[in-house]
Amino acid sequence: MSLQTLSEWLRCPNCFLPLRRSGELLLGCDNGHSFDVNKRGFVNLLAGPRKFIGDSAAMLDARDRFLFAGWYAPLRDAIRHIVADEVPKYILDVGCGTGYYLGAALPSGDDVRALGMDLSPTAVGRTIRSRDRIEGLVADVWSPLPVRDGAADIILNIFAPRNAAEFARVLRADGLLLVVVPQPSHLQELRESGLAVEMQADKAAHLTASLAAWFTLEMHEQLGRTVELAPSEVTSLIGMGPSAHHAGSSGVDPVGMDRVVTFAFDIFGFRRR
Repeated sequence: MSLQTLSEWLRCPNCFLPLRRSGELLLGCDNGHSFDVNKRGFVNLLAGPRKFIGDSAAMLDARDRFLFAGWYAPLRDAIRHIVADEVPKYILDVGCGTGYYLGAALPSGDDVRALGMDLSPTAVGRTIRSRDRIEGLVADVWSPLPVRDGAADIILNIFAPRNAAEFARVLRADGLLLVVVPQPSHLQELRESGLAVEMQADKAAHLTASLAAWFTLEMHEQLGRTVELAPSEVTSLIGMGPSAHHAGSSGVDPVGMDRVVTFAFDIFGFRRR
């Protein structure tokens, strides 16, 4: 990371002018707004009150344990192949988490850059640690993004919230928005056992409808399989996702036995209208 390459992604969250390096570990705009860059190499551009909270360190630890075991490797590989076909130079990952998917998708080449964005500073810190060519941004997807117009060739949005109008603004004219959401059958066995929270039944339909004013659906792939997980793996799976935000869900399997679990994902590719 360098302040120069980081600043090239960003605009001021207050006045929307481009940010530039204005000092050691400092970014600023021509209107005099300035922002400290964390010594670990990312900048926090959150502004105003927030409705949601970012993932905790415990959730990210659980995600690392589960993902590094390879359970979602087929999804990671599918994302990597789709990104490679685009030959991108600039990739924005909105809701980057630990950087598992972004790190795998980042093509080789010193001229390819990526920006990992998340509401959680802990998540962004882990993402930029995974690859030298990844910059880090702490920001809220529900606010105007502190990212310049047309800055990204690809936007990754993996199990994360979306801001359709802002995605259209920061994506180049012929860029790709790659979105992954769970299918209704995803983790159905854990929901039936009360270990996971319920999910929106028509998630895919709601997704395409919410993006329709700005994007055209270009591709749709489905990926799924059934696996057997040990109790410790169930604990990590529940602990890494939205169920961990609910007080009544500890992520601990009370039965203490191996469980058959369904993984099922929808992968969508959208182009700007």
